[in-house]
Amino acid sequence: MALFGRTVSQSRESGPALKAPSRVIIEAIHPAIDGGLFPIKRTVGEEVVVNADVFAEGHDILKVVLKYRLLGATDWRETPMVAQPYNDRWTGRFTVDQRGTIEYTIEGWIDRFESWHDELRRKTEAGQDVASELLEGAEHVLTGARRASGEDAKWLGARCEVLAKPGDQAGRIQAGLDPELVAIMAKTPDRTRGFTHEPYLQVIVERERARYGAWYEMFPRSTSPVPGEHGTFKTTEDRLPYVASMGFDVVYLPPIHPIGRAFRKGPNNTLTPGPDDPGSPWAIGGPEGGHKSVHPQLGTLADFDHLVAAARKLNLEIALDIAFQCSPDHPYVKEHPGWFRHRPDGTIKYAENPPKKYQDIYPIDFECEDWEALYAELRDVFLFWVGHGVTIFRVDNPHTKPFRFWDWVIREIRDRNPDVIFLAEAFTRPKLMLRLAKGGYPQSYSYFTWRNTKQAIEQYFTELTRTDAVETMRPNLFANTPDINNDFLHHGGRPAFQIRLVLAATLGATYGIYGPPFEQCVGTPVKPGSEEYLDSEKYQVRHWDLDAPGNLRAFITRINQVRRDNLALHFDRNLQFVATDNEQVIAYLKKTDDNANVVLTVVNLDPRNTQSAWVRVPFWDLNLTHGEPYQVHDQISDARYLWAGEANFVQLDPHSCPAHIFRIRRKVKTERDFDYFV
Repeated sequence: MALFGRTVSQSRESGPALKAPSRVIIEAIHPAIDGGLFPIKRTVGEEVVVNADVFAEGHDILKVVLKYRLLGATDWRETPMVAQPYNDRWTGRFTVDQRGTIEYTIEGWIDRFESWHDELRRKTEAGQDVASELLEGAEHVLTGARRASGEDAKWLGARCEVLAKPGDQAGRIQAGLDPELVAIMAKTPDRTRGFTHEPYLQVIVERERARYGAWYEMFPRSTSPVPGEHGTFKTTEDRLPYVASMGFDVVYLPPIHPIGRAFRKGPNNTLTPGPDDPGSPWAIGGPEGGHKSVHPQLGTLADFDHLVAAARKLNLEIALDIAFQCSPDHPYVKEHPGWFRHRPDGTIKYAENPPKKYQDIYPIDFECEDWEALYAELRDVFLFWVGHGVTIFRVDNPHTKPFRFWDWVIREIRDRNPDVIFLAEAFTRPKLMLRLAKGGYPQSYSYFTWRNTKQAIEQYFTELTRTDAVETMRPNLFANTPDINNDFLHHGGRPAFQIRLVLAATLGATYGIYGPPFEQCVGTPVKPGSEEYLDSEKYQVRHWDLDAPGNLRAFITRINQVRRDNLALHFDRNLQFVATDNEQVIAYLKKTDDNANVVLTVVNLDPRNTQSAWVRVPFWDLNLTHGEPYQVHDQISDARYLWAGEANFVQLDPHSCPAHIFRIRRKVKTERDFDYFV
């Protein structure tokens, strides 16, 4: 008989003994991305819930455990898995308590002792003779004693003698059914015929900022308090308390490197710049240096180091833009011409997205013959800035570079510093965005910017939070960017900006704004229908009056405080949409697992008109009693309302405030019969 490519006779006659096959089958493990090819993601303190189909033929009792350990460790930690009734689906969970890569798997085995114990109980209850079963039990307990040690071994040995001794069958049965016997035997079960799933699965565990945070984007060159003057790292540092006061966690800076002169773009992306026009920061490289240098008008590397340290004192992190592309003036062009693609006439090809032309940028050729040196140099760009205190990178257009380069370089950086976080600026096709996430990117830009209707928002975020995408892709919900001035913001005025802010800040655990234009409600496009800003900072220095009338500073500050005060808003996977009877009103819940923090957000999606709706609250899922009132506490206005049951009425005037962020509080009675809400 052939067995795993060898016959039974062969296995007996020559070579090492072949281990008998296990009867246990383990299938359909979840989560397991692409069959375990890619790891799932968590942050420290989060739970991993694992489900699997585990079964064997017949009616013997199975035991199943979920095993996990830090990659490289020798010993497993394990926790029991619990079977759902009748369908052989098992569930186990563990909490990740340290950064790094955790591997996990499932082991199952036939518990022969418990199968015997169950048979003894059923036959005894049916009044059947169990003389043979008691002798079988003695054998099980004897082998258990051999596996055990110390007092347990002695105790089991004595119990074995009781089960095997003729006479007093009632006492022997009582000894066999003793719960203490079951408990002691369970300490050292017989797993010799068990099965462990391979290959092992993995979870990447990162710090909290990979999952939760508020980002603020600003151009250092536009931070000068003097109109028309180029900003510096020092003026950027002076702006940090302002950003911190609004409750942001991350300050994201577009490229800070020297800017090329060749084909420099002028205001509003014109091809005719003046002699003093600064050009686009994404046209990286000049005589002063490339990706490891800073623009001389911003200051020195020492000034940058001081900026990073000043941010850290305010509990802010500096995120740096990394764009792997070069100006024609970049040192790489002369030093490594083979890193770029050339036309038949020998000239280097500039970047194009027909009909758009980017003559000020040379894309890098990742398929060049000198690719190993290229890969190493680009890795060292990240390591250079990590050496200057940067642990967050927003990567420009990663979907235009090879996926396997990102797989490699992210692993290289993470192995050296597990604090580093990467944000993929990949506004591209869904499968490309997801593949970047699978390959290691902790965060990604998303389609949120273009999802403005109730149906579109619900459909998209259901996809992000109710499919396997939630295991790998964490969206960073930027409400706007220097490249994306969405049509919704062109004509909706202040209410439109408030609507998008609340949606971004509450639908996702991580969100961001491109600062001054957003907080000052600037939505004027360069031309009708365009997503480019008029007088965009991408091409010129701007001066911003931080105290301009109608700005959203106070509103932004309040929303960020609400986020910090409510733990339910720190996660993505707990999003649950709630029914309303008005397509202009969207509602959704987020809650902690213990229902201690329940947040209901209701938003009027119409920036011009008052809208009302009946909101259907799933009170049965929130530890609320039918008929008992509960309090909804608006975290924006501090107003409190008493609601009851499922359907409750809301009305939102966008010119007053277009949203409620309710914390749901249930009624509690004290010993003095005084009601209060928690």
